[in-house]
Amino acid sequence: MLPTDPEKRISFTRCIREGDLVIVYERHDCMKAVKVCKSSSLQNRFGVFKHSDWIGKPFGSKVFSNKGGFVYLLAPTPELWTLVLSHRTQILYIADISFVVTYLEIVPGCVVLESGTGSGSLTTSLARAVAPTGHVYTFDFHEQRAASAREDFERTGVSSIVTVDVRDIQGQGFPDEFAGLADSIFLDLPQPWLTIPSAAKMLKQDGVLCSFSPCIEQVQRSCESLLLNFTDIRTFEILLRTYEVRQWKTDCSRGNEGGLVGSLPHKRKQHPIEGSGEPDNQNSSSVMARPSGEARGHTGYLTFARLKCLS
Repeated sequence: MLPTDPEKRISFTRCIREGDLVIVYERHDCMKAVKVCKSSSLQNRFGVFKHSDWIGKPFGSKVFSNKGGFVYLLAPTPELWTLVLSHRTQILYIADISFVVTYLEIVPGCVVLESGTGSGSLTTSLARAVAPTGHVYTFDFHEQRAASAREDFERTGVSSIVTVDVRDIQGQGFPDEFAGLADSIFLDLPQPWLTIPSAAKMLKQDGVLCSFSPCIEQVQRSCESLLLNFTDIRTFEILLRTYEVRQWKTDCSRGNEGGLVGSLPHKRKQHPIEGSGEPDNQNSSSVMARPSGEARGHTGYLTFARLKCLS
């Protein structure tokens, strides 16, 4: 996933090896993470897939089962990992994550502090953004969640640039050793205003902080706390609308009652002029796009603020 170790680097041109983590794609809403083991196999509704058949194939390959069914073998990018990881807590999804990485101005070499770690969805994307020379220090008060996150970061290959610690940041604040060293800080806490004074001490001059909160009342209290040491305070709500793009077959032989197979109506087909030589195709196809029925609504509010520069 990340260019931290040339021998372990995953790309869409590198071949799959034993021990690699692979995202098995069945359809857009059905994927799973699988560790490749030569003696193992994957069984699903499409049949049995032997891992030994995967070894040596490039990521993105289409592989077949003993019944002729197929799946795709994809590289575990942070975007795909977010869709398949175990939900130990509520996670951030791609729309919020991309906005966070951009507005926190995270680039390779940055030092980022995060609290709390949760399921590690955002952490994995932060790790890619700071690689190969930066580092992400993430904290969670729950010891078992922190341990599970470490295991996941080992699986996805980001453990060399992510450090997971158990600490109650909301009650204790960030460790003093990071004072003035952080380029960016991300908070996902029930009472972030309790941590903001500590975060201000950790940031470099002109550093940026982001706080994620599901309720507007949390945002209001956080902004009151931010006014003391921060400027350029902004709050965003990201609402993502996805579309389904599919190919539909048109049955033109049904006249006025005709329509796209399965749903949408269409205009009656005009008959070709006699002797024109145009074929009278009874069926044709067209590509249709329509809003997804599973579009996500409100996830939370993202509040950004920049540390005031000393005059």
